[in-house]
Amino acid sequence: MDIEKSLFLKYVVDYDKLVTYGFIKEKDKKTYCYFKNILEDTFQIKVEVVEGLVIGKVYDLELEDEYINFRVENNIGEFAGKIRDEFEKVLIDIRNNCFNKEFFIGTQTNRISDVLIKKYGDIPSFEWDSYKDFGVFKNKITKKWYALIMNIDKEKLGEGSGNVEIINVKINPSKIEALLKKDGFYPAYHMNKKYWISIILDESIKDEEILSLIEESYEYASGGANKSQTEWIVPANPKYYDIEEAFEKSNIIDWKQGAGIGVGDTVYIYIGQPVSSIVFKCRVVENNIPFDYHDGNVNMKYIMKIELQEKYDKNLYTFHKLNEYGVNAVRSARFMPKKLSDYINKRK
Repeated sequence: MDIEKSLFLKYVVDYDKLVTYGFIKEKDKKTYCYFKNILEDTFQIKVEVVEGLVIGKVYDLELEDEYINFRVENNIGEFAGKIRDEFEKVLIDIRNNCFNKEFFIGTQTNRISDVLIKKYGDIPSFEWDSYKDFGVFKNKITKKWYALIMNIDKEKLGEGSGNVEIINVKINPSKIEALLKKDGFYPAYHMNKKYWISIILDESIKDEEILSLIEESYEYASGGANKSQTEWIVPANPKYYDIEEAFEKSNIIDWKQGAGIGVGDTVYIYIGQPVSSIVFKCRVVENNIPFDYHDGNVNMKYIMKIELQEKYDKNLYTFHKLNEYGVNAVRSARFMPKKLSDYINKRK
C-alpha cells in the first residue's frame, strides 16, 4: 500500500478546510495544490487533492527533478528515510487539519453507515483487535446485531482477489435462495447461512435495496419480525405535553420516535405522575420522520405518528398493577411484557 493510501484510509476531504490550510484551487476546479519546502529549501513537497484522492511528490530543487527513492520501503538509506519522514509529517498534518475520519473505507459503505446512524441512532462498534475493520450495528434495546460490515478478500466470496467491504444482514429465510441468484449477494460469510446473507458494497447494488433488507434485519433484532407487531410501553410527561387534549382534537398525533419502534407496532401510553397509569393504546402508522426540536426539556430528531386505538380508565392499569407484571419503571420506551399484554387484552 502506498504512503498516501495508507495515511488517508477512512478519511474524506473537507474542501473548505483545504483552502483555509493554504491549498490553491487549479483552473480545472477539480485539483487543489499545496507546496512546502523542506531541508533548508533544497527539496519541495507538492501535494495534490484530485476528487478526494491525495497525490504527493517530492522534488530535488537543485537538480530540478522528482525524487522517488524515499518510496522504496525495503531498500531505503538514511537520507531517503529522512525525506520520507518529512513527507509523512506534511501529509499527516494535512490529514489532521483538512480531512474528516470515517468509520469505513468504501464510499457506499459510509453512505449506508450514515443512514443507519441517523435513522436508528446506532454507532458501529469495532469489537475485535484482529479485525479492526469489522463494524457491528446493534439494536439499542435488545443489544442484538442487525448488521455486520466487514473488509475481506474477494477470494472468500469465490470472486477473484482484492479486498472488498460486505454487509451481513438477517432476513426471512424464504428470500435467501432468490437473492443468491442475483449478482452481489452471497451466502453469509462467517454467520448462519440459513438466516443471514452477505451483500457486496461496491456500488453494484442500489442503496435503497440494501437499506430495505437492513430494515428487515433491524426488525428481527428488535423482536418484531417473528410476529405481526411489537408492543411497547411509552412514557408521557403531563408537565410538558397534554396528550389527553391532543387526542381530543385528533385520533392521530405526532410523538417522539422511540428506538426500534416500527410501523404497525402497538404503543401503550403511560402517563406519569400524578396519573401514573397506562391510559391509551395506539398503533404506529408512520415512523422515523425527521423533526429537529429542542426546548430544554425535550429533544427530538425524529418523530412517529400514532393512531388512537383505545382509551382506558385511569384506575385500571396503574403503576401498582404494572409492577405486579414486572414493570418497575417507565423512563423510556420499553417492551410490553407478554403477561401484562395478555392481562390487558383479556379484559375486553
